[in-house]
Amino acid sequence: MIEQVTSSFSTENYWELFWLVRNSVITAGVLGLMGGIIGIFIMLRRSGLVVHGIAEISFAGAALFLLAGLDVVFGSAVGAVVAALLIGVLALRDKDTSGVTAVLMPFGLGLGIFFLHLYQGRTANRFGLLTGQIVGVDDVQTRTLVTGAVVIAAVLILIWRPLMFASVDPQLAAARGVNTNLLTIVFMVLLGGAVAMSVQVVGALLVLALLVVPSAAALKVARHPAAVVALSCTFATVSAVGGIMIAIMGTVPISPYITTISFLFYLVCLIVGWRQRRVRQRSAVQAGS
Repeated sequence: MIEQVTSSFSTENYWELFWLVRNSVITAGVLGLMGGIIGIFIMLRRSGLVVHGIAEISFAGAALFLLAGLDVVFGSAVGAVVAALLIGVLALRDKDTSGVTAVLMPFGLGLGIFFLHLYQGRTANRFGLLTGQIVGVDDVQTRTLVTGAVVIAAVLILIWRPLMFASVDPQLAAARGVNTNLLTIVFMVLLGGAVAMSVQVVGALLVLALLVVPSAAALKVARHPAAVVALSCTFATVSAVGGIMIAIMGTVPISPYITTISFLFYLVCLIVGWRQRRVRQRSAVQAGS
């Protein structure tokens, strides 16, 4: 099996193929930067499950639009934003984000599977909704995805301080006059958009690899906020772009490469973080003695 996978790689006409997927590389790079930024807040708010829930309802929206012959990217965005708003509003009422998400997740996935069952078109289109289809993006989709990612990143930067405060200590932030409920709704809308666009890269089933894993890795080794953001953006961008650049040499879809690179970053950071803690503990013991 390993030999079969290895033999499927070829560097013949590599740069010609790279030129054909240049839109995909640009889009993946920008989405990686956006994912690295918003991923910090996902981790601070412990919203990893929410990301997965939004992705599954985003998949249902994309499947519905595919069935109707409409723009799949727009359908994915509609499903994701509706899911994010629904989870945000219900969570504010019940104070149980995980529970609300767990209720909506199977409904979204089941609905998406139902729509795909009704779809009579190419099987590749069905598979792409689950595992990503960014290699096929055209100029219009590239502009749409890049513009959306830039807007989301810009809004996050504008509300960075209050959102960071509300994410780290929501009770204290509310006591200081920060409108935490409004920030939660705004963040959920931004998260919905980010998930919808990231689904185009890695699909609904693997979206955590782009929005959560890079930030989780960065938090293992960095303590200063600027360093965490820089590492998170780097990990996400290298995973997305590197996955495409490796995938065009073979016949395997890009998603396994993106998720593997992302996981390797996390694994390395986990080991480095563990060693850093050991060194600090040893230094503290020596200083105390």
